[in-house]
Amino acid sequence: MKRISFLVLSLFLGVITSEACTSFLIGKKASKDGSVMITYSMDSFGMFTHLNHFPAADHPAGTMRRIVDGDTNHYMGEILEAPHTYAVMGNINEHQLAIMETTFGGREELVDTTGIIDYVSLMTLGLQRAKTAREAIQVMTQLVEQYGYASSGESFSIADPNEAWILEMIGKGGKEKGAVWVAVRIPDDAIACHANQSRIHQFDLNDKENVIASKDVISFARKMGFFNGKDKDFSFANAYAPADFSAIRFCEARVWSFYNKWVEGMDKYLEYAKGYAIDKEAPMPLYFKPKQQLSLKDVMNSMRDHYEGTFFDTQNDLSAGTFDMPYRPSPLTWEYEGKKYFNERPISTQQACATMIAQLRADMPNEVGGVLWWGNDEANMIAYVPVYCCATKAPTCFADPQASDVNFSWNSAFWVCNWVANMTYPRYTQVFPAVEQKREALENAFLEKQASIEQIAINELQRDKQQGIAFLTTYSSVAGETMLNEWKKLGEYIIVKYNDMVVKKETNGKYDLTPDGIAVPPQRDGFPTKYRKEIIEKTGDKYLIPSK
Repeated sequence: MKRISFLVLSLFLGVITSEACTSFLIGKKASKDGSVMITYSMDSFGMFTHLNHFPAADHPAGTMRRIVDGDTNHYMGEILEAPHTYAVMGNINEHQLAIMETTFGGREELVDTTGIIDYVSLMTLGLQRAKTAREAIQVMTQLVEQYGYASSGESFSIADPNEAWILEMIGKGGKEKGAVWVAVRIPDDAIACHANQSRIHQFDLNDKENVIASKDVISFARKMGFFNGKDKDFSFANAYAPADFSAIRFCEARVWSFYNKWVEGMDKYLEYAKGYAIDKEAPMPLYFKPKQQLSLKDVMNSMRDHYEGTFFDTQNDLSAGTFDMPYRPSPLTWEYEGKKYFNERPISTQQACATMIAQLRADMPNEVGGVLWWGNDEANMIAYVPVYCCATKAPTCFADPQASDVNFSWNSAFWVCNWVANMTYPRYTQVFPAVEQKREALENAFLEKQASIEQIAINELQRDKQQGIAFLTTYSSVAGETMLNEWKKLGEYIIVKYNDMVVKKETNGKYDLTPDGIAVPPQRDGFPTKYRKEIIEKTGDKYLIPSK
């Protein structure tokens, strides 16, 4: 994805989307608290984002809306504005409708350069014009049919407090207006995932309750020569986004890793996930029933995955560096002496500008039930902060107007969180335990307070709706500022504790001092044992001290 300008951020959803994202979907019977959850890691390179709030609004008849492409900032055209648009906070609206995405690209010849609506705009329009997931699918697909779809292939996660759906869409290359698409409902007791590769294969068009599709989803593929079998054998993914090695290893492997945590028997899909036997191995199903119900904390931790303990583990070879860093420098592929190589692409990656989890609950008023758990960096390096869907403004630290991709601000969660993360990456095993300790303490505090905060909010809403909304707006802002302040302290601690690649000694949280009041000599660990072995194997006796 091309970087989205600061201007576009103010016009659209308040988030940047990209071609390297990951999204989970959890049905209400697959979660411990009965909530529907969908997630999003917004990944690319050098990205910056705000969390923006768009208030509900009424529009006079005939009002036109400018559409600007979210990837290029290019003016696309105008469409009729809806008479009323709903309030939106990031990727969730006031009715607990949430929409997230990953880009699968698909066949390049199907990008429609004559279309008006790109996928970033389409998500915004869906949130502003729909109350439920089914309604959002209808709104989004009717809009591209009327105005044309301007982007490459997309997988959208669309959920409300009762249902979660995956909608996959790709254009028609300008040959015909609109797009071909299919939407499949994820069963209530199931979990699903998509990560930049089309995941919908066969589907039953007779199952009207759980499958919705464009009328020409199969016939268009036949017309274009993408498919010539029986309708029952039609695969959306195979027709419109045929997989290659990179689609499997960089994308489907992330899906496998999520399922591997929560589904029995995923070993049988390991060879498929490796990407070397695409024609021999069957693809993974769209969804699975998990071996246990997932808590919100389980979902948070799943977003922090680096393939730990699996074939794809990123911390077990020389490329992890001195301190077993589970991150790799960009680009994803590289060359040496005429041969091409690659880095593993885990769910949690340093290139994320933000991550979020929409928690949607049918047993609560919308104002309380819909929570966007937000973090301004990759999931492993942040504490998720609760922002309620009814809040009338975004927490200041997530919407600092002085911050941008080229302007650092101490009031911006994006920059403070990235400051901490980038001090941690090079000395991961040494420094990360301090980050993890702070992350867990803060995040768990938010989770522990959630029930009591929400009960207060419900009581306030019953007395005075606006007072209840004001309470949750204030709480969301205080939670954001609490996180920012704690992260500033964390950064200060890291620079003092680990300055100059040594470690100052502590006892019971206080630095050890000499009788004269200065820090005792620091701990100098040098290379970890595993890395010492690597050095010796590579350099032989070059650094050997001769014996006397």
